[in-house]
Amino acid sequence: MRTDLITRAGLKKLRDELDNLWRVERPATTKKVAWAASLGDRSENADYQYNKKRLREIDRRVRYLRKRLEALKIVDYSTSQEGKVYFGAWVEVINEQGEKKKFRVAGYDEIFGRTDYISIDSPMARALLGSEVDDEVTLKIDSGCYTWTVCNIHYYPDSNY
Repeated sequence: MRTDLITRAGLKKLRDELDNLWRVERPATTKKVAWAASLGDRSENADYQYNKKRLREIDRRVRYLRKRLEALKIVDYSTSQEGKVYFGAWVEVINEQGEKKKFRVAGYDEIFGRTDYISIDSPMARALLGSEVDDEVTLKIDSGCYTWTVCNIHYYPDSNY
């Protein structure tokens, strides 16, 4: 189960992707399919087959994005969040071995292609919710128990981080 939360910047990114797929990529791919179909035998036409496949991929992603955008709830920054880890926070943690990690707690749809974002549904994010600087958080996962200390918490309310 994934939580249907997203930051305003994340929502804009998904809307931009949908707009690009629908207004730019799909029409261009449709033209390529029509051109390739005009060449004759479609069964051995690699351009036709590739672009038909790409068109199906675009349509599938467009359907997914439209459905997903309807379900998502924007979580805006609030000054009441300051000092504690909540949705949208940039968090720095350190473990007993001195390993540091810095990431943003974000929605499921925002984490792909980013190594500095974690899902609100992840075990680390769940363990950190509500914690403050210098709090120790125990993360219990299949591979064992890990203790992390919160070093820093930031919110960037007006940015596209």
